[in-house]
Amino acid sequence: MQEKVREKIEELQLQFQQEINGALDLEAVEKLRIRFLGKKGEVTALMRGMSQFSAEERPLFGKLLNEFKSSAEQILENRKKELKEKDASLRWEKERLDITLPGRPFPLGRKHPLTIISEEIEEIFSCMGFQIAEGPEVETDYYNFEALNIPKEHPARDMQDSFYINPEVLLRTHTSPMQVRTMEVMAPQLPVRIICPGKVYRRDDDVTHSPMFHQVEGLVVDKGISLADLKGILLLFTREMFGKGRELRFRPSFFPFTEPSAEVDISCIICGGSGCRTCGDTGWLEILGSGMVHPRVLEVSGYNPEEVTGYAFGIGIERIAMLKYGIDDIRLFYQNDLRMLQQY
Repeated sequence: MQEKVREKIEELQLQFQQEINGALDLEAVEKLRIRFLGKKGEVTALMRGMSQFSAEERPLFGKLLNEFKSSAEQILENRKKELKEKDASLRWEKERLDITLPGRPFPLGRKHPLTIISEEIEEIFSCMGFQIAEGPEVETDYYNFEALNIPKEHPARDMQDSFYINPEVLLRTHTSPMQVRTMEVMAPQLPVRIICPGKVYRRDDDVTHSPMFHQVEGLVVDKGISLADLKGILLLFTREMFGKGRELRFRPSFFPFTEPSAEVDISCIICGGSGCRTCGDTGWLEILGSGMVHPRVLEVSGYNPEEVTGYAFGIGIERIAMLKYGIDDIRLFYQNDLRMLQQY
């Protein structure tokens, strides 16, 4: 019987050793522990079978079984430690930072198309002697409307067109308030030659309008300024922006702060004036509004309209960018789609 006991335990030891060598992760080691040393494992089952042995054989059987159990526990613990060290080594190797490798390049940023156009406009007019003037985006009713000869009943004052903060304060609807602010500071000095770039706000939102957009206002005040001076400046600007072959056309219009007023068209940049789908077969594209500064605007700003005259114009930066780059939806400028922005 003793030989049979030894053979049974030796067979169990051999089976355990074979299977522990095949345990390649901690989960497999734990399953092996439960199978051999758990409450329902192989060792427990043998313990329960001790009753079949005689009183003399039981101590030997118990001793051999306890020796196997202790040995198995130690082997299991060693195997766990070995696997943990191996796992840590692999993880370190995977996460190891090789400082000799070249750095990963960051994608270079690009200027937004509206920034490109804005800077180009500023450069063109700066070369013609204009200074850049900037002012507040939150404006008073006086500077945004009243000082620009926009009466109370004018549609531009409608709450549906402007973003009012309170009855006397609003987000500016154009950069024209800087005309008055600049003339108030400079009067009676001459000449006044400024452009006023910046953001403006109106209650519009469709493919050609945005509730927030960018505008450049231009103003010249001096003695003897005429409509011919205005046309000369705008012709030079459009040819610098769109090419030497551009022509201008003035169409009568109405703006409260200029008199006379004109919408300015340029010969189509696609067909050169022969007529195409872009220009509606007219050969012309509307580009900006302009006119001679209204005498009342000069007067409230500190200048004598009997002695000086001036002209003003307003350029929509988005409008210029859409024409120059062939973009048909203004909302593309504000959607942060890199596929579109990276083209510039």
